[in-house]
Amino acid sequence: MIQLTGLTKRYGERLAVDDLTFTVRPGLVTGFLGPNGAGKTTTMRMILGLDLPTAGTATIDGRAHHELPHPLRTIGSMLEAQAVHPQRTAYKHLLYLAQTNRIPSTRVDEVLHLVGMSEAAGRKAGGFSLGMSQRLGIAAALLGDPPVLLLDEPVNGLDPEGVLWVRTLIRKLATEGRTVLVSSHLMSEMALTADRLVVIGKGRLIAEAEIAEFTEAGAVVLVRTPEATSFAARLELSGAHVKLGDEGELLVSGMTAPDVGRLAAAEGVPLHELAPRRASLEEAFMELTRDAVEYGAAR
Repeated sequence: MIQLTGLTKRYGERLAVDDLTFTVRPGLVTGFLGPNGAGKTTTMRMILGLDLPTAGTATIDGRAHHELPHPLRTIGSMLEAQAVHPQRTAYKHLLYLAQTNRIPSTRVDEVLHLVGMSEAAGRKAGGFSLGMSQRLGIAAALLGDPPVLLLDEPVNGLDPEGVLWVRTLIRKLATEGRTVLVSSHLMSEMALTADRLVVIGKGRLIAEAEIAEFTEAGAVVLVRTPEATSFAARLELSGAHVKLGDEGELLVSGMTAPDVGRLAAAEGVPLHELAPRRASLEEAFMELTRDAVEYGAAR
């Protein structure tokens, strides 16, 4: 389990992480989401003891990272897959890591096979593609067979087969009872992989919940009617919130589909379509973080 309590990091006048408290539980894949500059990488670095917090704590199974006698046996991580000496072979890179944590050298061959890199074991890391570097980074994270895993953008640079492989692997690791924290900018992938989500923005916690709660919270009722303008006004008067869709449909929140139907019947409004629609994870994420985007495109 990973536990953050009041975790704070300040760089001069800039507050990168602001009083962050949440728990990553075992047996689940927890997606760690936030806009660029939200503080995700800084948070992960503090969990791993690479940055010292200004205040608060980050613990792994009740201990700070520097208190772990053999860290790779407790938490495996991948923050920067290409942070490998370019002249080292894949095998030697993993062997050196294994030796520092008293992990048997036989485990190196096991994880190279697991990530599909047995044939590339003798190749130098400097010649690897981004996808191969990602696989090597995942191998390093799995080297100590740890109960806790922390992966930053693990599918970055992978082809579709590789993405499916990582998704399947992550799900399997969680079903084995491990604690898995994964960050990603790919909302579609998180929707398929994660069981629950932690969303931060500008260093602060925005939401922490099961993934279904995010999409249900952004659910709307889709309405198509030739009297869209007048019916939208009537819906607003009844307490609903109405947005106009890209094709002229009404997207109604704050009112159920049966209530919308009853109102249309009472007003004599013809309906061509009336359907509840759960928001996609991307839509829910954009709605949650719209006020927490540090670097946004001009509109």
